[in-house]
Amino acid sequence: MDIFSDTIFRDLEKLNFSINESKVYLTLIRLGPSLAGIIAKEARLDRSSTYNALETLTKRGIVTTIHENKRNIFVPEDPKKIIDYYQEKEEIAKKIIPKLRENFSTKKKSSVKLFQGYKGIKTILQDILDSCDNKNPFYVMGSEGYFSEKMPYFAPVFKKRKEMKKIKSKVLVRKKRENKSNWKLSEYRTTPSEVISEATVNIYGDKIAILIWDDNPKAILIENKSVAKTFENYFNFMWKNSKD
Repeated sequence: MDIFSDTIFRDLEKLNFSINESKVYLTLIRLGPSLAGIIAKEARLDRSSTYNALETLTKRGIVTTIHENKRNIFVPEDPKKIIDYYQEKEEIAKKIIPKLRENFSTKKKSSVKLFQGYKGIKTILQDILDSCDNKNPFYVMGSEGYFSEKMPYFAPVFKKRKEMKKIKSKVLVRKKRENKSNWKLSEYRTTPSEVISEATVNIYGDKIAILIWDDNPKAILIENKSVAKTFENYFNFMWKNSKD
């Protein structure tokens, strides 16, 4: 596999690697232990940019330095160190979040928010995981498989976390899609095959999340207890009148 492919560059970008950091890191992976000058030449970067990237990668623990004959040789660590780095960040977040929430207003307010792009949709989906548990399910209308198709990396992560928390869900799918849905802890019923939706509606707690899967994906999050209850009633009506 070509490690300099656009796909790997995009994935590293999602892990907060800059373009220069990606070039330097991938060059180092290919070359092995090397001097900064050689790395700069192979990565086609100036020395200053190369040193800045190496400094950042070293702080992350995915590159180390060996001092040999008064020269610094940069050594790539096992790529698994990337996971270790983010696991450490996660532990830090877990420690400070309780303190932050102590000062976070818990008063319920009605709101309508618009989220842009796949990062925005990911924020909504993460909120579903945070808000639901085995006693508080969520309901889905208009599932057309866009989530798995357009977010192939995050979909299995969402599925795994959903199963770990034992979160149940009820999903209305079109007749033609019924055999393509097999998530655990999810119950399915079908709607007529001609009912096609470009948007997916998720109902959970006091919230309704509408995910719009067009060329510029976006999500609308409505937080209002009365509106959420109304949508839940609509869902239950359709559920009762749908086929198992």
